[in-house]
Formats: sequence, structure tokens, C-alpha cells
Amino acid sequence: MRYFGESMTAIIIGAGASGLACAVRLKQKLKNADVTVLERLESPGRKILATGNGRCNITNTKAENYNLNSEFFSDIGLVLREQEEGRVYPYSLKAETVLAVLTDQCEKLGVKIITSCKVLRIKKSESGFSVRTEKGEFTADYVIAATGGKAQGALGSDGSGYALMRSLGHSVTTLYPALVQLTSSSRYPRMIKGTRAKCGIGIFINGIEAAHESGEVLFTDYGLSGIAVMNVSAAVSGAFASEEKPKCLAVLDLIPELSENEVLEHISRFGSLKGILGTKLSGITEKQAGGDPKLQAHTAKNWRLIITGTKGYDFAQITCGGIPLNEVETYESKKTKGLYICGELLDRQFPCGGFNLDFAWGSGIAAADAIVKACGSYDKD
Repeated sequence: MRYFGESMTAIIIGAGASGLACAVRLKQKLKNADVTVLERLESPGRKILATGNGRCNITNTKAENYNLNSEFFSDIGLVLREQEEGRVYPYSLKAETVLAVLTDQCEKLGVKIITSCKVLRIKKSESGFSVRTEKGEFTADYVIAATGGKAQGALGSDGSGYALMRSLGHSVTTLYPALVQLTSSSRYPRMIKGTRAKCGIGIFINGIEAAHESGEVLFTDYGLSGIAVMNVSAAVSGAFASEEKPKCLAVLDLIPELSENEVLEHISRFGSLKGILGTKLSGITEKQAGGDPKLQAHTAKNWRLIITGTKGYDFAQITCGGIPLNEVETYESKKTKGLYICGELLDRQFPCGGFNLDFAWGSGIAAADAIVKACGSYDKD
């Protein structure tokens, strides 16, 4: 028996995390397969280089694909190290190391990466797929869509993958940016820009709490940033995507370890909150309270800021929305057989900390494994 997979052809659209992981895995399992990656930009892995502030937070020990991804990277020679809160990085703490190992593997295994090659159309026929690009026509038995979403379009994911998937029968849920900074009309964040605080933050949409997180908040000239802010940003983006002018408030608990009465006792005893919040934050709460200790204590526990939106897709780490998960099974399309969809194109999102990148690698690897399994069931003569 000669297995179909040994001579099959696969086109992967997108040389990001999902696409490169899928390409390497396919060629590891099916050495005679013809695997080609089409990348819109002039070089692969641009978004990988930007992840984790240039360090590439590959996965998290609490992530669902941690074991799968750790084994995959170990097998291709990338040594990992665990840091705070389960975050896992390359041992070098450099994203360029991750990309170099992946592209070296592609070269070693014979994966073809064609850059500056935007996909214009995908057609399915009985004989397979036809993929039209700016560099000509490609044919394949399988197509893996790993284009990414709309976040950080300059790094490769311009949102064009959604239209390609619609053309093949898929629906796309409402899209909006997430893990993104928030903008505020309040002057106070600008007055203390650069100040960081460990606090609680709640997002209220039309008076109802839509999200809550604890962690670092960074005050900026446009509003709020920091990990805690990023993790609640989807609630803001979703509200602005679904209605024209929602009333959105961020309520900050600047001293989550103390009750309001305990904060008041501290003010009564020491005259200010400088010993807890530092000079800038203490001064802001005092100014807002007009020197009233009770009001200052309440402000420190319930600091309200009007939120006007987010910094948008250009600054977002991920896209919320996408292809519904019920339209794929083991990442194969239920609409178009032989089409696999992975990574940010799918309607699946996670908080900061390596979880989204974990899903990107893991879904690309799992898609490859599903193709290998499908190939083993075919006998092509």
C-alpha cells in the first residue's frame, strides 16, 4: 500500500506561529509531502518577533497545549525556561531565537516559504484546491489557513483571511480588538502618566459590570495600559462594536488589600496616602476628594474613569471573534473538506500570559496531526 500522505501537497497560508508550527510538524511526519507556506509580507514570523516585548512568551504552564508545545519545541532544539506566573520563554529570552529555530527546521525539512505572496482566492474542486496569489497559481490537496486576525496588521495579519474563509462557506462572528490599551477622556491619567499601580479594575458597561481583573495598571497620556487593563479590554471593544455610544466606566481599586475603613484610618492617622500609593497617586486622590478624608478613601477604593474606547487593531495583541468553533472539527472545516483553520482566525481568545500563543502553536500542530491521520486513510494509485 502506498499512502496518499507520502505524495500529498499542502499549502499553508501565513508564516506566523500557527503556520510555521504546522509546516514543521507536517514535514516531520510526512517527509515526502510537498509543503509550501505563502506569506504576505517580505519575511516570515514578523509577529513572532514582536511577542512578549521581543522575548516571545511561548506558552504557559497552565495553558491547554503546554505539554504538546513543550515537546514540539524540545524536539526541534529550542530550550525553554519558566518565569513568573507560569510564563514560558525561550532560554535566550529572545523571540528571534524562536523564529530562527523554526525557519531552520523548515529549511532542513524542505518546507518552501514564499514571501511577498498575498493570497487572492481559494477554490475547491474534486481534484483539490487552487490558490490564486499575486505570484501565480498554486494547487494542493490540503489548504491550512493560518493568516491570523486583524490585530497588528503591519506585522502580517491584515484580516484578509476572513474573506477567504467566507468564500469557502464559513461565517465570521463580530470582530473587535482585544488585549489592547484603553482610552479615557479623564485628565487624571495624563497628569500621572508613567505611574504604575497594582490594583483591581472593573469595567462597567451602561452600569453593569462586564469584566474585572487584578494586576498592574499603567497610567498614560491617552488613558490606561498594563496587563490588567489588557485583560479587560475585550469587554470595552465588544461594547463599542455592538452599540454606537455605550456608557463605559473603569472603576479602579487602588488599594485592594485594605477596606475603605482601613484606608480612612490610614489617612486619619498619617494625613495622606503617600505611604501606600506614593506621591502622585496620593495627590490625585486627594485632589479629586477636595481634601475630604472620607471622600479620598472612597476614591482610592472606587476611582472612576470614563472610557472612550481602545487604541484599536494597530495596538491590539489579538482579535476577538472569527470562525465559530462549531464550524470545524479537529481544525478541519465542516464546510469545505480538506481545508484546515487554525490560530487567530478562529473565535477563541485567552488572557495575557502566553495563552494565545500557546493556542496558535497548538492548533497548528494539531491541524498537521489531523492531516497526517487523514492521509493514512487514503490509498492513492
